[in-house]
Amino acid sequence: MGRGRQKAKHTKVARELKYFSPDTNYGALERELSVAQQSDEPDYVDRWADDLGDEGDLENQPDTNKSA
Repeated sequence: MGRGRQKAKHTKVARELKYFSPDTNYGALERELSVAQQSDEPDYVDRWADDLGDEGDLENQPDTNKSA
């Protein structure tokens, strides 16, 4: 396929995607968002937080990476 035909095809696809608007089910979206807000679980859990402690603790720990 030549460059002109390829560009025309890409333009056609881009135009279809730009103006495509599917029907939105707002009731299902509302239910999904309300369930996410009611969750008591944190979004992010740092599984290494207990091993490292606070940032201030790093100053008091011996540095094992120093060469003699």
